[in-house]
Amino acid sequence: MELEKIAKGLDSVEQALKTMAEKAEGQARENGKVSADTTAALDTIGVKQLELADRLAQLEQKGFAPAQVVGVDSLGDQLVKADALKNYQSGQSTKCRVELKNTIVGADATVAPDRKPGVVPGAAPMLTLEAFLNASPTSSNAIEFTKELAFTNNAVEVAEGGAKTESAITFSLVSMPVSTVAHWLKISKQLAGDNAALAAYVNNRMVYGVNRKVETQLVSGTGVAPIISGILNAGNFTAHGYANADLGATLKKVVLIRKMMADCHNAGYPADAVLLNPVDWAAIEIDLLTTAAGQTLLSYNDAGQPRLWGLPVIQSVGMTLDNVAVGAFRMAYTVHNREGVVVELSDSDSDNFTKNLVTIRAERRLALATEVPAAVRAGDLTPA
Repeated sequence: MELEKIAKGLDSVEQALKTMAEKAEGQARENGKVSADTTAALDTIGVKQLELADRLAQLEQKGFAPAQVVGVDSLGDQLVKADALKNYQSGQSTKCRVELKNTIVGADATVAPDRKPGVVPGAAPMLTLEAFLNASPTSSNAIEFTKELAFTNNAVEVAEGGAKTESAITFSLVSMPVSTVAHWLKISKQLAGDNAALAAYVNNRMVYGVNRKVETQLVSGTGVAPIISGILNAGNFTAHGYANADLGATLKKVVLIRKMMADCHNAGYPADAVLLNPVDWAAIEIDLLTTAAGQTLLSYNDAGQPRLWGLPVIQSVGMTLDNVAVGAFRMAYTVHNREGVVVELSDSDSDNFTKNLVTIRAERRLALATEVPAAVRAGDLTPA
């Protein structure tokens, strides 16, 4: 703005200078000399022209000069320069109170943040148990099957012509209802439409939540409707029946597992896996690795699956601490899937429509049928 003002002033001065120069020339032709008034006016206009030209040059140089950085005193400099300190040092005051001003650098809200793609996930322990169980689809809301209840084997040697003995088999009809495992949450419609990656993450998390609950219920579900009847529910396994005194002096947990394997095999159901909580398996593994006698018992397959006594170890977060199950799991249990995990979205729930919200629901329908409870032995990992 000032630059334009100076430029206009120079134009005006130059015009006045031209006018006075023409006047001086006329006086010189007519009178042979220039009057004193005209000479003084020319000098005044020339000085004004020089002043404006100098100001214009200064402004142009300032426009191209780098911006000066105003120094910020450190906290120590502020303290040394403070009048309160000088008064205290000179004895004029018995107290010194100085408010130090700190300058915050880099808080410019106009700087765009460096947004990283994706979502940092929360904890998601591996779900392993269901992969070891048989699975079968169903189109009904209940599973019904006939199970051998008891077999009395009276087969004996019989002399020629003698009477044969009669054996007995009794059966029971078992009905297992299909359970529903579900949960829901709400997100904004804008989030669902504008951030596809985050919406997909939420959907996957909802699926995991359902399967995580299923993992727990497959082990410890009470069977009280509508809860799944899990492996450790009464009647779904055979108690191992061992006490602490039966397990020797060292590696008691390993000895217990080996005895349970033998009992399963003796009953006609060779074990295909050992089911443990990851914390309990870690304790056993440490015992094995720190005991020379136990190091030969531990092995891993090519996929990193741990094995004990040659059996794969199922480390399930659904297994309760200080419990163990050993047996022929594929023979004992079958997961009947009525519906896999279904994720549905709706804006018609409650006041969703007026609030631009979307309800996400994930659910799964299944049942666990225990067909041969004698095929799995279970109980305390550290019996009394």
